[in-house]
Amino acid sequence: MDTAVVVVWLSMVVTILSRSHADRNVYPSAGVLFVHVLEREHFKGEFPPYPKPGDSSNDPITFNTNLMGYPDRPGWLRYIQRTPHSDGVLYGSPTAEHVGKATIIEITAYNRRTFETARHNLVINIMSTEEYPLPYQAEFFIKNMNVEEMLASEVLGDFLGAVKNVWQPERLNAINITSALDRGGRVPLPINNLKEGVYVMVGADVQFSSCLREVENPHNQLRCSQEMEPVISCDKKFRAQFDIDWCKINLVDITKVVMIHSNRPDPGTGVLPDIGEYNPPSESLKSRDFFADFLITLAVPSAVAMVLFTILGYSMCCRREGVIQLVHHSSIQKSTKELRSMSKNREISWPLSTLPVFSQSGEVVPPIHPDNYETTSMPLMQTQTNLQNQIQIPQQQPSGDRDNYCMSIFRRLEVNGIPEERKVAEALNL
Repeated sequence: MDTAVVVVWLSMVVTILSRSHADRNVYPSAGVLFVHVLEREHFKGEFPPYPKPGDSSNDPITFNTNLMGYPDRPGWLRYIQRTPHSDGVLYGSPTAEHVGKATIIEITAYNRRTFETARHNLVINIMSTEEYPLPYQAEFFIKNMNVEEMLASEVLGDFLGAVKNVWQPERLNAINITSALDRGGRVPLPINNLKEGVYVMVGADVQFSSCLREVENPHNQLRCSQEMEPVISCDKKFRAQFDIDWCKINLVDITKVVMIHSNRPDPGTGVLPDIGEYNPPSESLKSRDFFADFLITLAVPSAVAMVLFTILGYSMCCRREGVIQLVHHSSIQKSTKELRSMSKNREISWPLSTLPVFSQSGEVVPPIHPDNYETTSMPLMQTQTNLQNQIQIPQQQPSGDRDNYCMSIFRRLEVNGIPEERKVAEALNL
């Protein structure tokens, strides 16, 4: 009994090892969505067990996929893995050009805890189908789904069932799934459980149903142009699980599409023809004299500058208008200097308005400028302090007592050394 158990256990181990290291073959059809899940559980046997019992599923594992011999995948094949603790997904839609060609994808698994790697090969054998391509294709934009959620077989099956209920075709296939980010969409904010959105293209063998064509009527087109939701009668059949943006639905009838075939040039073998060895130029090159180039570079701008200078000098010095302008400018400059000199040397009396303001206390406010300050910039009202040539004038107190006086100080003004008593007398008579 024990021997039988050991044999069974050994056979299981051999089976697991052979499945882990052997190439895996898949057979997708052209024009039909291909989805292959890279399960983390499938690669855990390649790495040592987790030190804590029961926590082996916590190893972060990431995948790298590329076409054998190339750094990236084929153009029709995409890959997504949201987190290191989730499974990776290869998906895409092969075309008829890839039929009959074995595509070998190298899958490298990285254990982010132990930094060990494991490599498997996935052989994709694309098969041709008589239904390819389906003549009527519709592309839906689902706003409340991410691409990895839509690639789940249960969710994709529910969506195809809802479409089949609305469209009623005999054959219905999912052709392609594209993330909105691959179409230029923005990454949603991490609030309110917002999703990226996905484009799902399906194909059928019958004409589009009336419900799908409701988006083409003018009323719904107007609502879409105003960023309003169109009125679609069959939306309730999707609304329970899928939030479809009906303004972005795209209906294509490939039977009416005009195919344009362009004649591409023969790419050839990629090997350059043999044209012999490369012969570099000889060392005995002819010397070149750059003196003429140097003269042209300097002589031409210099000659132009001299001509312009001569014309300017002639117009300013030899012509009557130029001479008049020079004389006029010289006379203005000379007059300006003479006026400035006279304003600094003149001695005039200050106007009466510059006398200090009468105050009840007899206090004199300090001057803003000294006596030698230039009078041309002196303001009309000027306060003064106890300086030379000042006199005191009695002033009656406002208390009602006629015998009480205070002394107000005024500056004694002189013109050419002669006191100007008249202004003081006028001030007393005010």
